[in-house]
Amino acid sequence: MSYSSDVKHELARVISSGRHCRLAELSALISLLGTVKKEEDDRIALKISYDNATLIRKCFTLLRKTYNIIVDIIINKSTNPNRKHMYSIIIKNDNIARMVLDSVKLTYNDAIEQKYLFITDNMLLKNSCCKRAFIRGAFLSSGSLSDPEKAYHFEIVLPDMNRAVLIKDIMVSLGTDAKIVSRKNSYVVYLKESEQISNMLGLMEAGNALMDFENTRILKGMRNEINRKVNCEAANINKTVSASMRQVKDIELIRDTIGLEGLPPGLRETAHLRLEYPEANLKELGEYLTPAVGKSGMNHRLRKLSQIAQDIETDSTG
Repeated sequence: MSYSSDVKHELARVISSGRHCRLAELSALISLLGTVKKEEDDRIALKISYDNATLIRKCFTLLRKTYNIIVDIIINKSTNPNRKHMYSIIIKNDNIARMVLDSVKLTYNDAIEQKYLFITDNMLLKNSCCKRAFIRGAFLSSGSLSDPEKAYHFEIVLPDMNRAVLIKDIMVSLGTDAKIVSRKNSYVVYLKESEQISNMLGLMEAGNALMDFENTRILKGMRNEINRKVNCEAANINKTVSASMRQVKDIELIRDTIGLEGLPPGLRETAHLRLEYPEANLKELGEYLTPAVGKSGMNHRLRKLSQIAQDIETDSTG
């Protein structure tokens, strides 16, 4: 299973103890997975379909616990090995179907034959716990989460802007900086910050996924910090080597033209040390002297040697 599937597998087993939270989660699930079919004499049937048996079992459990009704699960097996089986719950009793839709605040457009569902009001979303349950249902229905080893990305794909705005507003009210982007014929509510995704996993009650996510985030952060330090040290080493090669070249020019013995004692000593220890940094080079000389002192001496070499080159070309 993918990382996102593992998270959904855990969330599919979360059943709220409060009826109001179960209603909120059912509202999200049915609004995104449900359709209404008009039967004879204006009777309706409510169908909830998805290609994940675990999620359909959750819908079954929520319906049973909330309304004390038993419904059948129908399996439509695919003959195509590349396609998943489809699992459906169908409520054929008109009174029960209408009661469920009314209690989860959903309605449908009577003008079309296959009737998709729309939220009529936000009464179910007044409490923070119900908002969290609603987001859990929306994520289970049409969300995904990238493997944190590869990227930080949480999203819920909605079929229309109204639902996208509703989901985004709920997520913002829960403390996230959710945003909306259009993608083909859909609207995507998403999070990109690792800390906000971590908070969202906690809000949806994905405890195990949250721990795994945090562990991965910490390890990834440690690896990035180690890589940053290694790269920084490598850059410093390259800088030291380049400077040292330049200094050695200058000192060799002085040695081969006017000689080192005529230099002031401090410069002469520094020149000999640099030729002897070309790989040493300024701090290490200064510690070879007695008394030791600091980095700034060594840098000052080497700059003087460089200036002498430049003067020699100028004289030779003049």
